[in-house]
Amino acid sequence: MSFFGLDCTRKKEREEERKIRANDREYNLSFKYATNSIKTSKYNPFTFLPLNLFEQFQRIANAYFLFLLILQVIPAISSLSWFTTVVPLVLVLSVTAAKDAIDDINRHRSDRKVNNRKVNVLISGKLISEKWMNVQVGDIIKLENNQFVTADLLLLSSSEPLNLIYIETAELDGETNLKVKQALTVTGDMGDNLEALAAFNGEVCCEPPNNRLDRFMGTLTFDSQKYSLDNERVLLRGCTLRNTDWCFGLVLFAGPETKLMQNCGKSTFKRTSIDRLMNVLVLFIFGLLALMCIILAVGNWIWENHAGSKFKAFLPREENTVFSAFLTFWSYIIILNTVVPISLYVSMEVIRLGNSYYINWDRTMYHAQTDTPAEARTTTLNEDLGQIKYVFSDKTGTLTQNIMTFNKCSINGKSYGDVIDHYSGQSLEITEEMTPVDFSFNRLADPKFLFYDHSLVEGVKLELPDVHAFFRLLALCHTVMAEEKREGDLVYQAQSPDEGALVTAARNFGFVFRSRSPETVTIEEMGVQRSYELLAILDFNNVRKRMSVIVRNPEGKLSLYCKGADTIIYERLHPSCSEVMKVTTEHLNEFAGEGLRTLVLAYKDLDEEYFSEWKQRHHESSVGLEDREEKLEKLYEEIEKDMMLIGATAIEDKLQDGVAQTIELLARAEIKIWVLTGDKQETAENIGYSCNLLREEMNDVFIVAANSPEEVRQELRDARLKMCPDTEQDKFLIPEIILGNIPKVVQDENVNGEYGLVINGHSLAFALESNMELEFLRTACMCKTVICCRVTPLQKAQVVELVKKYKKAVTLAIGDGANDVNMIKAHIGVGISGQEGMQAVLSSDFSFAQFRFLQRLLLVHGRWSYLRMCKFLRYFFYKNFTFTFVHFWYAFFCGFSAQTVYDEGYITLYNLVYTALPVLGMSLFDQDVNAGWSLEYPQLYLPGQLSQYFSKHAFMMCALHSWYSSLVLFFVPYAATYDTARDDGKDGADYQSFALITQTCLTVTMCVQLGLDLSYWTVVNHLFVWGSLGMFFILTFAMYTDGLFQLRPSSFAFIGTAKNCLNQPNVWLTVVLTAILCVLPVVGYRFIYSQISPTINEKVRYKVCQMKEPAPRPRRTRLSRRSTRRSGYAFSHAHGYGDLVTSGRFLRRNALTSSMGLIPTGRSPGFKPTGWSAGYSPVGREQNPKQKVEPTSLQLFRAVKDSLF
Repeated sequence: MSFFGLDCTRKKEREEERKIRANDREYNLSFKYATNSIKTSKYNPFTFLPLNLFEQFQRIANAYFLFLLILQVIPAISSLSWFTTVVPLVLVLSVTAAKDAIDDINRHRSDRKVNNRKVNVLISGKLISEKWMNVQVGDIIKLENNQFVTADLLLLSSSEPLNLIYIETAELDGETNLKVKQALTVTGDMGDNLEALAAFNGEVCCEPPNNRLDRFMGTLTFDSQKYSLDNERVLLRGCTLRNTDWCFGLVLFAGPETKLMQNCGKSTFKRTSIDRLMNVLVLFIFGLLALMCIILAVGNWIWENHAGSKFKAFLPREENTVFSAFLTFWSYIIILNTVVPISLYVSMEVIRLGNSYYINWDRTMYHAQTDTPAEARTTTLNEDLGQIKYVFSDKTGTLTQNIMTFNKCSINGKSYGDVIDHYSGQSLEITEEMTPVDFSFNRLADPKFLFYDHSLVEGVKLELPDVHAFFRLLALCHTVMAEEKREGDLVYQAQSPDEGALVTAARNFGFVFRSRSPETVTIEEMGVQRSYELLAILDFNNVRKRMSVIVRNPEGKLSLYCKGADTIIYERLHPSCSEVMKVTTEHLNEFAGEGLRTLVLAYKDLDEEYFSEWKQRHHESSVGLEDREEKLEKLYEEIEKDMMLIGATAIEDKLQDGVAQTIELLARAEIKIWVLTGDKQETAENIGYSCNLLREEMNDVFIVAANSPEEVRQELRDARLKMCPDTEQDKFLIPEIILGNIPKVVQDENVNGEYGLVINGHSLAFALESNMELEFLRTACMCKTVICCRVTPLQKAQVVELVKKYKKAVTLAIGDGANDVNMIKAHIGVGISGQEGMQAVLSSDFSFAQFRFLQRLLLVHGRWSYLRMCKFLRYFFYKNFTFTFVHFWYAFFCGFSAQTVYDEGYITLYNLVYTALPVLGMSLFDQDVNAGWSLEYPQLYLPGQLSQYFSKHAFMMCALHSWYSSLVLFFVPYAATYDTARDDGKDGADYQSFALITQTCLTVTMCVQLGLDLSYWTVVNHLFVWGSLGMFFILTFAMYTDGLFQLRPSSFAFIGTAKNCLNQPNVWLTVVLTAILCVLPVVGYRFIYSQISPTINEKVRYKVCQMKEPAPRPRRTRLSRRSTRRSGYAFSHAHGYGDLVTSGRFLRRNALTSSMGLIPTGRSPGFKPTGWSAGYSPVGREQNPKQKVEPTSLQLFRAVKDSLF
């Protein structure tokens, strides 16, 4: 169940603040802090049976059947044997208990696995290997490279210079780029000195346990000094230590009190929309049952008063007719209880379990590269997958791979990156068969980097000044850290994958960034090592949208290098660049049309005297206390002007395979996709265009980025009025009465055209306030796509909850990190597994490795599951209502005596044997069209969103059909046997013969009706239908023999009835006539309706039959993107990182010294091409090689056009 364990229990007493003393277990134990042990299991061998039964009898249905069982053991009431209820009840309880036991055993195993992991703990001055479960708050532990962080720790010291460490937070946020943490100097000086660490007695006072991943507040008191602690000093459970030999940490929060575990929240029980509808219908059925029993009880009272005295000689009579009616009421409660059969719930669980296994077994949803199959982690929500209206998706790790690749560039007006056909002059689509650029001339080249335009490397070799200046800027203007533990083995650590991709590109083209110190940047230019003096870093922030460095080259020349968003850089260029700027703008538009992220590069030569004076002013402003930021910004503006344009870069934020095709298919299925991401607005917008969520063809894309509630409200209102000018302010809410409650539901509003909405986290905070949430929801739901950027995990959950609360729609949320856990508590939660974080998977209902598998999960498995469940419910209610209503009609002919029309054996076996397997076969194997056609026509998904297959209306139609069929099933056999004689002249109208004929008619009719409902006959369906029919006759003849009668006369009283009755031709004629009359209205209705107003399913099935073609094999298509929109600024690292570079706290040791010169080394033997260019992986991983996967969505055959629907 859990990778790190999931225990979401809360302390009974609210903790105001936490006090911890290092290396003092006795002191810390006095506060009764949680240990690091995880417990997710619910039962133990002693508590399992009572607790499980207690939970099961909290369900209304189980308690109802237990009540019936109690009634059946009262002789004065029951006319049925107790086993007719106890057998199915015990079966239900046993199956559910076995399932719960298996789940809990798995939780026990998971708990043991997590709790028994080992970590080194400092005890009495020695490092002792301890189990995770034995770690306590206040302990000092040692972590080594690639180890999971055991608990929430205060970083004390590390193996890296100035006590820095690198962590991967994939488990928390799904991002694989490394984060930097730094210990306090006072603790970092202890290093790995065990004596000093053992003597450390610092006291920490901090916030109590909470779920805020992005903040921490506390103080450390040591040697009479108090030091401030923030999130930069804390390592959270769920992180992984990377590229750091070792570190020591003090345990702050353990086990269930860690932020990771606090984020899992309270586990909520999810029910499908069909379950919620069933609750309403079951209450209606109970009311109907009570009404029928009251009618029959009144009938008994009337009959006893008028005719009962005539039967004194045959039946004992209750003199008190009112009491007789009272007993009759309860007797009929028992007899008519089959309107809510317990087998209904057993069958539903079996169907859901079977459809869950289909998901687990689906090979097309298996990701071979990471050996990750799709997994249905719950078996209770399958049919909701066929009714999804809103999909909420994270971006990083869900839509994208978080891998940036350097694809194209523009240098001095010339575009590079396309492969041109020498004969036609047209650019070719890049494939794996093409020969990439040979970088063997560069011994430091990254073998995973691929580039296919050979003209660029020729420009480097020819030493074209502009090309060299371009790559020199990329090698100098950044905040990347280099690590070289072995000669020539460079590993770049970048806070943003964008920067890593650009520096890697410069590295391969001969400008290799080797190392940095606070004062210098060392690069290798075409084999010659050069050290540049780093004079200033003008750092990036969200307002500047650019960064610059000022350096002095070895010859003493001063230069400013700048990169940033095109609109920002263009405003600061020298007028002489106008011609180059025009051409570069055309290239930028081309890059944007392909969904690439762009940066513009520029430089400026500086005068020595001017720079000295500027630097002095810069120093004065940086140490000032008043208006520091404003003064520095003016200085930056002053020096970053009249720059010379060098060119532009184009980076692909690699989408996962098939994302764009999947989104296109989901959009055609009328599923709205909302992206909720913590990324900045430009990045999120860019991804929206890349994956076709936002399109140039849209009528408008609204940007809401206001800074006050009034402005946000006005922008939302303006957007809504533009989409629908005639919209009314107050008529968008409709009340929906559910069990006495009247919740407000925001109705769908018709909009002409397609619109998109982008809103940032600051504006979203205002939009989610109670007085504005409906305005936001109303506007957002009118848009085809919504992108919320810079949102917190809490805001993600709030957005999902808002839609769940006010929209009568089923929602699905998909993510891959701990920051998505609260979000994926939508109606359906999907976790992305694989190389990213597993925390979302642990809290999800379904999981798989790639976003593209979502199309098959919804359009195939989800639609089939919903269709099958709806067919099952319609048929099940039909067969049981029909079965029960016959009892009702019979009561008028048996003196309301609570006598059953069927024998007890048939009543017991009807739902368990005779009709169980056929309906299960339909519910597990039926298909209207196969998987290929389901993906070919996503419009088939629409009826599920509208709940057309099963609703209150469908239920009432089913009840009416049952009412009609019950009349036919009772009165046709009644009329056929009334006052008749057998072939041998004996009377043929006895009770037992009538009961058998009615049973036979009912069983045959149910099989015929099921055959009409089946769309897809399989061998299993044939076996179940004909086998059940055969079983009915076999068991009927077996139970009506004299042998069983002699064993138990009271239970097998119908001796010889089958043999004497079923050999009469008129009986079989009655069976055939009854079956025809029962199904005739259904056949007629379906025929007429299909001619007048055919459903989309009927249209598609007709076209498929007409074409006589096999199902289309999905094929991968390359979606072309043509956009005039400028792509987002490809630069996402946090503000202030440059200060760390220049402050003397450099992140890595100096690179190894190496000899000059270029040594051809060639490709490594294991090298495999992976795409246009190798992706920069922030943790130094090899990029996933391309694989031959099953195509996902688009079609070979388009015989049926969308216009038909």
